[in-house]
Order: sequence, then C-alpha cells, then structure tokens
Amino acid sequence: MSSVIGRADLIVIDSVWKELDDLSRSKRGLLLELLKTRSEMIDDPPEERHTDMMLIRLSKMNSWPVLTVDTRLKEKLSDSGCAYIEVVSDRMLRLVD
Repeated sequence: MSSVIGRADLIVIDSVWKELDDLSRSKRGLLLELLKTRSEMIDDPPEERHTDMMLIRLSKMNSWPVLTVDTRLKEKLSDSGCAYIEVVSDRMLRLVD
C-alpha cells in the first residue's frame, strides 16, 4: 500500500469491523487478526446510520481515501468527490482520486 499512497494509518470504524466479522464467518483468509493489530479502531460517526454514508462523511471531513472492493461504495465515493483505493488484483492496489 505504501507504493500507492505512502505511509498509511489504517482506520476501521465499528460498523465496518462488524461487517468484516460477519464476512469472516463465511469466507476464510480475511486476516482480521492482522488487520486488528495494524489498524486503529474508531467509533462510528453519530451523524450517519448507514456504513457507506459513515465512510463518505469521514472521507470528506478528513480527506481520507477509503479502501474498498464494494462497487456501489466506489460509485458513491466518486459521486461525492472522495478518493478510494481499489484492489486491482491479488497484490495490486490503485488510488482513484
């Protein structure tokens, strides 16, 4: 990731963590324990109820790109003028500004 955006501080909101935890029950190999040790957990922003809107709000407020594989979230981020990082292949990331 550092080759795409430089040094990164990984921040995960509670709602995303819950979604990842649910996904991990049906998919193996998500490496959630590794993510937990390398990221900072923060509370959900209270102004929003939907996870996508929380991520968009935080992205706008802090000029943070959002790492996602979710096509609909990418569209919403783009429509909102927010940057995102997408997984292009197994080990390739691309910053979309």
